[in-house]
Order: sequence, then C-alpha cells, then structure tokens
Amino acid sequence: MKPYLLAESNWKTLKNHRFELAVLPWGATEAHNYHMPYGTDVYEADAVASESGRKAWEKGANVTIMPTIPFGVNTGQSDIYLDINLNPSTQLMILQDIITVLDRQGTKKLLILNSHGGNDFKSMLRELGLKFPEMMLFTCNWFQSLDKAKYFDEAGDHADEMETSIVMHLHPELVLPLDQAGDGSEKKSVIKGVQEKWAWAERKWSEVSADTGIGNPKKSSPEKGRKYLEDVTDKVAELMIDICEAKKGEMYK
Repeated sequence: MKPYLLAESNWKTLKNHRFELAVLPWGATEAHNYHMPYGTDVYEADAVASESGRKAWEKGANVTIMPTIPFGVNTGQSDIYLDINLNPSTQLMILQDIITVLDRQGTKKLLILNSHGGNDFKSMLRELGLKFPEMMLFTCNWFQSLDKAKYFDEAGDHADEMETSIVMHLHPELVLPLDQAGDGSEKKSVIKGVQEKWAWAERKWSEVSADTGIGNPKKSSPEKGRKYLEDVTDKVAELMIDICEAKKGEMYK
C-alpha cells in the first residue's frame, strides 16, 4: 500500500488520519496521432501524480493523490470518433461536489493536476473560491512546468515528441512503431491575432491536423521520456510540499 494514494488506502488507516492536501489529477480521453493510445493524458496524469506524491510524501508532505478523472474538455473534437467531451460546466459541478466533501471533512487544500491542454480550471476556482472561503484551491499544468526545448528536439503540444517519449517510457507496449505515426503537421489560423497568440479561438481539430497530432514525434525515445518525467515530478513534488506548508492568511510576503 502506498499511503499517499487514496485508491490504495483503507478505512483502518484513514479513520483517524486527515491529509493536509488533496491532489486531483485530471486528464482526457482522445485520439493521439496514429501511434498513441486514447488514454495518453490519463496515463501521464497517473504517473506524474503518483511519482510526485511519492517524492513529496517521503519529504514529509501530508498529501493524498485522488484517482484521475479520465474525461476532459474536447469541444473542438466533436467529430473525432470517441473523443469524450466534458463541458466546462460539467467539470464545474464535479469540482464543486469534490470540494464540498473536502471542505466538510477538514482537508482544506486542493491541487488540480491538469494533464490536458483543453482543460482550464482557473475561472472555476475563482467561482468556487467564493463558495468555499476556507478552502485553498490551486491548479497546475505539469506539462508547462519545464522548458521542453531542453529535453526535446521538436516542438508540439499533442502526441508530439514529448508525449510520445513519456508513453514510450511508461507503457511501451501501447505505442506503435514510429514509422506508423503521422508527422503531426499543424495548419495555422488565418487570423493574424490568433497566430500571434494575443487573440484566441478554439481549434477545430480535424481541420488543423490530418492525423490528430500536433508536433513531429519521430525523434521520440523512452530515455527522453524518463529524464523529462524525473525532472517534472521533482518540480511538481516541490509544489505539493510548498502548498502543504502554506498557511491561509500568510500567502504573500
């Protein structure tokens, strides 16, 4: 039993124990180019949350990692078969129910460990923060915590060299040979402001990418994935430790 994983914990242990921080990994179920599994974001969330939780726990952080939520916002992929969408309003209701439990039972800190670019929890946490004033609510995108260019040769943001390398390390049996992968070419918006990233419109995925990937995965390797995950989980563990040590009313200096 890993005491920092809620799914492996039992009532004998938890009856008289209260955690300082609950971590909620949140992924998605969607196509990842031709060569990667639909569960890529979930596998990544599981691995990053579990290993970061282990590192934080072993350094004294009183943290519990909740089971990963496997569905995310996929509104731009409605025509891609079995890309499962949760609307943001649905996510808000799920979060409210989870936070209600934590607040009532005395775990006053929550970190959402986001593993999917289509998820965006900031506005939800603003709203829920007003409803639960005793809670300390955080969200992070683990995939933005490090400079990817220091680890990978090709840029991208979906089924790219980074994600392919991670899953090649974690679950090599689920990755097809790279010669079967598409090149992850991306069509750019015709709107200049969107190209420059100071304006935004949701991408219609089937019009942007022929293979559902964005970023060339051909230079991926399990060793790249192992090294990147090692450093990412160090970073996320540090965040968990900092949140555990933080005190409400003493957040700024």
